[in-house]
Amino acid sequence: MELKGARVLLTGAAGGIGTELAKGLAARGARLILVGRRPAPLNSLAEALGGNEAQVFGISADITTTEGRGVVCRALERRWSGAVDVLIHNAGVMEFVSFEDMDPVSIHRTIATNVEAPMLLTRMLLPVMLAHGAGRVVTVGSMLGSIAMPYFAVYSATKFALRGFSEALRRELVGCGVGVTYVGPRSVRTSLNSLAVHRMAAAAGMNMDEPQWVASRILQAVAKDRDEVLLGFPESLFARLNALLPRLVDLGLRRQRPQIERFARNEA
Repeated sequence: MELKGARVLLTGAAGGIGTELAKGLAARGARLILVGRRPAPLNSLAEALGGNEAQVFGISADITTTEGRGVVCRALERRWSGAVDVLIHNAGVMEFVSFEDMDPVSIHRTIATNVEAPMLLTRMLLPVMLAHGAGRVVTVGSMLGSIAMPYFAVYSATKFALRGFSEALRRELVGCGVGVTYVGPRSVRTSLNSLAVHRMAAAAGMNMDEPQWVASRILQAVAKDRDEVLLGFPESLFARLNALLPRLVDLGLRRQRPQIERFARNEA
């Protein structure tokens, strides 16, 4: 897919992978609507990328609400007559905690942000893509959408859901001109990962990637019209192994569980 001149709507733009995606898209000549909850970092990012509202525009909205999604769609209608060439779902939240200790409000917030919002926003924008016979829906998932990890139960569940949604939607849209890309990075050095996660990663020698590298691979996947990409080796191999021989992965994680629990319960 050609990104130069493409109309791109990016959620979760103000930080981490989202900021790097915005920079990479702007460098490729894309036109951007950047969506996030906090107006100050969005406006700063838009200004840093050129400050031209015709090319880069920030929208502060909570896409977990009907009102927030309405704000996004009305802004899209004003600027591009409702049309979008690429929809990138990057917004997400995560908690590293035992399931029994996770607050029900946090469970609802994680599902609303990571699953419901992308589905409902896609549902709102897909008809225009279909009418034009072109476009791409891109979901930034996680390696934990392929390998369910202890103490990430709800987050893993949401990313499994996103991967399944992307796969099903891709098969549903075959032949209509609209593609679907799912990208599953391994752990990334962003604020999404708490200090406990960073400490656990350091203690376990766990691989963590820089957001700039991850963003570049996501844009590469979009440019090449890839269906699904899992980022990082050997984690991508473990994901395939988990699909074929989950008992082997069970054994490995069983050995690691005490150490993971120690950090999840802040006992390190």
